[in-house]
Amino acid sequence: MESLEKSLHYSFKDRDLLHTALTHSSFANERGGKVPYNERLEFLGDAVLSIVVSDYIFKNLQDLPEGELTRIRATLVCEKSLCDLARAIHLGNFLYLGRGEDLSGGRDRPSILADAFEAVIAAIYLDGGMEAASAFILRNMGSLINNRQYKPFVDYKTQLQEIVQQNPEEQLQYVLAGEEGPDHAKVFTVQVHLNSNVFSTATGRSKKVAEQNAAKEALRLMGYEV
Repeated sequence: MESLEKSLHYSFKDRDLLHTALTHSSFANERGGKVPYNERLEFLGDAVLSIVVSDYIFKNLQDLPEGELTRIRATLVCEKSLCDLARAIHLGNFLYLGRGEDLSGGRDRPSILADAFEAVIAAIYLDGGMEAASAFILRNMGSLINNRQYKPFVDYKTQLQEIVQQNPEEQLQYVLAGEEGPDHAKVFTVQVHLNSNVFSTATGRSKKVAEQNAAKEALRLMGYEV
């Protein structure tokens, strides 16, 4: 824990929070589900990350319009970016994984690393407040934002939402239709529902990726170039 705290530039008052942030569900499942794992922290960390990045780019990229800010934020908080940040601090070395997940390369799996990075953000937020969480996020992302070194990220979900909103009577929903495979190699199936009808279906190694793929397929079916 001390080695990781040095990489994080943050010392925890409650190390149990950090321990939970590093614990994958596969580890908890092997212990009968009695060990807390990081999915709830991931949920909170995602929200904290979004508000910190939004606030920072709003204040520091004043020459850009709303649409460009939205695209930049999507790029910075996407799975690939978070995975790269997790690798930079060697977060995978500290994860608690189930045996199968570990043996199959889970320590370097993008979805696991990105989720764990968000969970660590939440752990810092709960332990030290928004100021500490913001400092951690901007320490890792600040130079990337200021130097505008982010690569374009195609957010198919946002594109689809903007199209659907042109018709107020249309209702868009993403539905998890299934998941297959062991914990260390799950494949998720997501459907795009328009007005409660299945419009498109796609799969992915995480729910977020499956949703993006389903949105991309919906756009293709609508006749848009993707």
